[in-house]
Order: sequence, then structure tokens, then C-alpha cells
Amino acid sequence: MLLQAALEPLPFAKPFRIAGHVFTEVPAVVVTLSDGTHTGRGEAAGVYYTGDDAPAMLAAIEAVRGAVEAGITREALRGALPPCGARNAIDCALWELEANRTGKPVWELAGLPAPGPLLTTFTLGADVPGAMAEAAIAYAQARALKLKLTGDLDIDIARVRAVRAARPDCWIGVDANQGFDIEELGPLIATLVDTRVALLEQPLKRGCEADLDGFHSPVPIAADESALDLSELPALAGRFDVVNIKLDKCGGLTEGLEIARQARALGLDVMVGNMVGSSLAMAPAYLLGQLCDIVDLDGPTFLAKDRTPGIHYADGLIHCGEDVWGRAAAGTERQSAFVGTS
Repeated sequence: MLLQAALEPLPFAKPFRIAGHVFTEVPAVVVTLSDGTHTGRGEAAGVYYTGDDAPAMLAAIEAVRGAVEAGITREALRGALPPCGARNAIDCALWELEANRTGKPVWELAGLPAPGPLLTTFTLGADVPGAMAEAAIAYAQARALKLKLTGDLDIDIARVRAVRAARPDCWIGVDANQGFDIEELGPLIATLVDTRVALLEQPLKRGCEADLDGFHSPVPIAADESALDLSELPALAGRFDVVNIKLDKCGGLTEGLEIARQARALGLDVMVGNMVGSSLAMAPAYLLGQLCDIVDLDGPTFLAKDRTPGIHYADGLIHCGEDVWGRAAAGTERQSAFVGTS
């Protein structure tokens, strides 16, 4: 087995702002595995708030190169690396390699239903309220929107009201990215109820989960930064209503599928999200999305260029074929290729 790892930075079409951060590119790492006949690929962006950046991902990949090239299994990989972007890239490459060896698509190998189009949110970066309202209108096809907040309560309330006035037709969720304290949630949630917002994602800082003990919200609260991997699931029940699974956080599709199943057993709803990336990164998450209540897989829409073949968005839905990732046509060797996005 031959393992190749390459850094492929993905520039954003324009800067993207959330609470405490402005992003201009995705530091994507792509892993390709080849047995001489068949290949498998995986893309990861890492997790910026845990220090899982491109150098860390590349170093982690090198640390397990020998085991991977000797034929590591996906389950053994979970023991060889902690949850991280490197493990995600290798795990996804192993799934596609098996699909190409067996001639079966990944969804079938994973015991999933045949995938179909999914309603996805389209994300509005934090900006002044008027600009966010204009951006909401510009997402004409969107049926679901996710608003990034910054933790400035008055401005965030104005942002939510402006977007709802601009798009009375849409499902709306908000993502606070750890921007609030527990004392601020009362007035924020009152606004969310008044504006028919359906989800509040990660309002408090990671590590402050216990502050939600005994807190009752009429708006479902989702754990994102508070839910990195499978081991953190038990602490979420009773505090959160939804867990947001991201493959870079949990270390791949293998663990992501297990999180979805165990979250259900704990009474949690399930969401799939992304750290932004190309269609190669979204495709495995799209399969996980077949099990989810909420889907947030708009990552390629932020990029100056996406790969081709790529996923397709139409009428608020995400469509992804097996030619993007998951099974190549017999005898086909796919290379990374990029096309501009509008």
C-alpha cells in the first residue's frame, strides 16, 4: 500500500467571519491510498480551536504511515490516532479504497440506505444586520439558513430580526460559536422564539457545559465545540438536544456513524456539519447526513474553486453522486481537479 499526503489550501471566495475569527482559506490535507490498482481518497481541514492545523495533520499522518501502508483497518486506525483531521482523511481514504476494490459503494458497505438529496442549511457569516439580510435574499434557492453570531447580544438580536424579516419563508438556525455566557441566553432565546428560529448552536464556551444543568430552552440547543468525539456523548444528554457531528472533529466516517447511532440511543437528535472544504470532504458527510435530522453541508459554496466532479446544490438541496467520492468506475484513476464557483 502506498500513502500520499498533500497540503492543498483552499482559498475562500471572500473572508468569512464567526465569533472571534475571520477565515480566508481552508488548510486542506488530502490523503490518497493506492494498492497499485485501486485508490481511495480523503480530505480534512482539521479543527482550528484544538490546534489541529495542517502541520499537525501532516505530522500525525507520518506517525502512522508504516501501519497504514502495512494495511491498517479502519477500527485499528481509531486506536492508532486520536480523533483529528488526519484520522478523518485516512479513514475516508480507506472507505473509498474498499469501495473501489469490491465494486460496492461506501453507503452499501456501511449498511446505509441508498443516499438521496438532502435539505441543507446555507450559512451567513457574521456581518452588519443589513448586509446579512441582503445575503439571505441572495440565497434565493435556500430553504434553510444558518446565521453566524458573534456574542454581541444587541447586534446579534438585530441580525436575527433583519434576516427573519428578509426571509420569512426559511427555516433558520443560529450558531453562536461559544460567544455567550449563561446569563445572556434568556434575552437571546426570547428573540429566537419571537423570530421562529429553530436551533441555537453552541451558545456557551467549551468547558461550560455544566452551566446548562437545569436550564430549559424552548429552542433546541446543539452541541458543536462541546461534542468532539464519541467519548463526550454521555455528558451531553440532559444539557443539549442535538449533537453536531463533524468528521474532522471525530476522526472520520467510521466514528461519525457510531456517534449518530449512540446519540439516538441517548435521546439526542443528530446534525451533520463541516469545517468547510471541497466536495471531496463533503461527500462522506453526505452519507452520514442520510441519518441526520439537520444537515449543514454548504462548505464548497464558500470556496473560490471546488473540485470536479463535485456536489450540486439545487432548490435548497445537496446532491452528491458516487463519482464525487465513494466508488470510481472500473479502471478509473481520479485526480484532484478544481473548477471556479459562482
